[in-house]
Amino acid sequence: MKILIVGSGGREHAIAWSVAKSPKVEKIYCAPGNAGIEEYAECVKIGAMEFDKLADFAQEKGIDLTIIGMDDPLVGGVVDVFEARGLKVFGPRKNAAILEGSKAFSKDLMKKYNIPTAAYENFDDAQKALEYLRTQAKFPIVLKADGLALGKGVLICETLADAEAGVKEIMEDKKFGSAGNTMVIEEFMTGREVSVLSFVDGKTIKPMTSAQDHKRAGDGDTGLNTGGMGTFSPSPFYTEEVDAFCKKYIYQATVDAMAAEGRPFTGIIFFGLMLTPEGPKVLEYNARFGDPEAQVVLPRMKNDIIEVMEACVEGKLEDVDLQFEDNAAVCVVLASDGYPVKYEKGIPMYGFENFKDKEGYYCFHAGTAKKDGQFVTNGGRVLGITAKGNDLKEARKNAYAATEWITFANKYMRHDIGKAIDEA
Repeated sequence: MKILIVGSGGREHAIAWSVAKSPKVEKIYCAPGNAGIEEYAECVKIGAMEFDKLADFAQEKGIDLTIIGMDDPLVGGVVDVFEARGLKVFGPRKNAAILEGSKAFSKDLMKKYNIPTAAYENFDDAQKALEYLRTQAKFPIVLKADGLALGKGVLICETLADAEAGVKEIMEDKKFGSAGNTMVIEEFMTGREVSVLSFVDGKTIKPMTSAQDHKRAGDGDTGLNTGGMGTFSPSPFYTEEVDAFCKKYIYQATVDAMAAEGRPFTGIIFFGLMLTPEGPKVLEYNARFGDPEAQVVLPRMKNDIIEVMEACVEGKLEDVDLQFEDNAAVCVVLASDGYPVKYEKGIPMYGFENFKDKEGYYCFHAGTAKKDGQFVTNGGRVLGITAKGNDLKEARKNAYAATEWITFANKYMRHDIGKAIDEA
């Protein structure tokens, strides 16, 4: 098979690595890709939002399956463009990707179908939002930009003054662009966060192993929200009891709700969960693999990813026995110092040869480029260093050891990824 992957980050590198293991695959392309993905795929200079150019390329090269890695093209309707041309593509159509594209839509869906989530109100008028905050809100409270905001459009506000500043930032100053035209005000939930990715074929859902991301830039969950500074899998807090509850009241219920709304979902649903004292509740949905969750979940998956994705597209997921290794993985993100605000690019990096033929160690490229044959930094999140171990403690020790194998001048990372496992 010939495969095209759309995207350019660490998630797409993990997908490319996974696809390259499939005996069914003879050639991989990635648009636009990055310097690390070139190890497995031929990178083509087509942007993820250039739908017609992507579809032209898929037709011209006789691509057998296109895998959409990123949220923006999915929400924008790239799958519909491919399907209209009779091209096989993995990912939700535009009318289903709204599950991630609009937080107001997803909250209303959960309310309508009794899927457990935090209490909320939607606002498209800043003055009405302020009035609600001043008269009815309990603090702390959460403000969310409705649309896509690179994982950064969520503000946790401790006081009314914080919340007023947040409304200004999201709805008036438009810090997240049109994503802030509508805003969700949500009750603040407490508990452990867990991420569960799942394969979906429109009617059947098969959850993958659990993971937990670390969003804040600094140790001890301090600093600004980022795209994710590291993750571990599985979560020790995601027990069999939690799994049984989620399968019954959240996972299948979401798939059935989307089908009932005439928006059947095919692809990946990412469930961001909060394990509250009242039970698991949905924090958010994403319509694709998480980044960096993909970097710990895919290395533990036993199945051929192409077989699973084909089963999703063909509506035959119920025939798949989805299996994961009985071990653990930890990913530590190496970032450019100053991320997510301001940082330098183009800094040379060394040490990639240390990962060669090292079983259970992976170096996934996120923001990298090649200059005169040398890898250089080309983004805020630069690399995802992933390692497996028999358990979480061993995986964490291995991942942090492997972060020392790569050097570059403004290398920055958190030193407490997976620290929660000590409390489990």
